[in-house]
Amino acid sequence: MDLFEAMKERRSVRRFTADPIGDGDLERILKAGCDAPSWANTQCWEVVVVRDPATRAALSETLSEHNPARDAVKNAPVVIVACGRKRASGFKKGEATTVLGDWLMFDVALFLQNATLAAHALGYGTVHVGLFDHAAAARIVGAPDTVQVVELVPLGRPSGPAPKAPPRRPLAELVRYERFRD
Repeated sequence: MDLFEAMKERRSVRRFTADPIGDGDLERILKAGCDAPSWANTQCWEVVVVRDPATRAALSETLSEHNPARDAVKNAPVVIVACGRKRASGFKKGEATTVLGDWLMFDVALFLQNATLAAHALGYGTVHVGLFDHAAAARIVGAPDTVQVVELVPLGRPSGPAPKAPPRRPLAELVRYERFRD
């Protein structure tokens, strides 16, 4: 699949078949994530791959009952719990190097962008889940205090047709050249 096609066609998928994900495909997806750039090559991402149905169910309980991704976390054959090692990205000699502080969110997002595009290219669906009880999810997967749980990503074969693309704002509304202007 062409990269530009993958970027344009990838959609949030919240319904999955029960088909398992082979180890080879899962490794390709995770490797694609690990090929992402990161601050000073810190590669601060830490990932927990959850296949166990009881653990996925427990993770789904960290989402509100109104979150449309709750069933996806419970029913996808795999949930990737994406985390970042604290005070690694954006730090030099233990000090934050920019006003933005810890860059773990940025680096984990780069990992996930690569991984979700790779998943799409292999025929899998994903959805980025950020609205959940992060502390509870960290306890469920046994994350140490040095790691921040950032996102849950259900992964599996889509059940049903791909969702339609939401409207996108025109480039002219989003891009400025040289400086901001009204």
